[in-house]
Amino acid sequence: MRYELYYWPMIQGRGEYVRLALEEAGAAYRDVAREEGIAAMTTMLQADSDTPPFAPPFLKAGRRVIGQTANILLFLGNRHGLAPKAEAGQLWVHQLQLTVTDFVVEIHDTHHPLGPTLYYEDQRAPAKKRTAEFWNERVPKFLGYFEQILANSGGAYVTGRRLTYVDLSLFQIIAGLRYAFPNRMAAFERSIPGLVALHDRVAARPNISAYLASERRIAFNEDGIFRHYKALDA
Repeated sequence: MRYELYYWPMIQGRGEYVRLALEEAGAAYRDVAREEGIAAMTTMLQADSDTPPFAPPFLKAGRRVIGQTANILLFLGNRHGLAPKAEAGQLWVHQLQLTVTDFVVEIHDTHHPLGPTLYYEDQRAPAKKRTAEFWNERVPKFLGYFEQILANSGGAYVTGRRLTYVDLSLFQIIAGLRYAFPNRMAAFERSIPGLVALHDRVAARPNISAYLASERRIAFNEDGIFRHYKALDA
């Protein structure tokens, strides 16, 4: 099966978590909006369906159209060996991915605390206040949680010896925070040595390494979730 991924063509965003899973699995896929433009994605969003997606990213797999990042990863993980085989393990990994999703929202809100319809320049002061709280309270809570989960796994990955899509997502979290907050992350990383090692381990995997070096990997930029604003990284 050749998948069709629908997401904004100019940013990594939430679609990147799906791209990483597809790349690690060696799955054949088309990044439709990058090939055909945003209009192709809009057409799919507007198509008649009993189960329409709310917003990108969404994945077309045969006749199925699957929306929401964590839901897409649940589907891909079970099909491509990126999740445990037992139902309990699948639910656990899905639960962890939903926690990643919560964290991604908080990362986005550091630079847009008053909402996405306003420019960053219109909310600089609230963004600075939100970012301080984010690093003082939220980052230690979220990354400390995942650090402990990894330490308790007894292996190189979150569930032990086998990589899952959550490991790929945590790689993206570390990479994104390094881009957005290089100074703050440099100071914080000593608190999460396990996650740092996980990031490096994932980056070295053959399929991921090839992807990161290719033109398929969109560069971090100031239109995505992870944005570098010097004033927020003091």
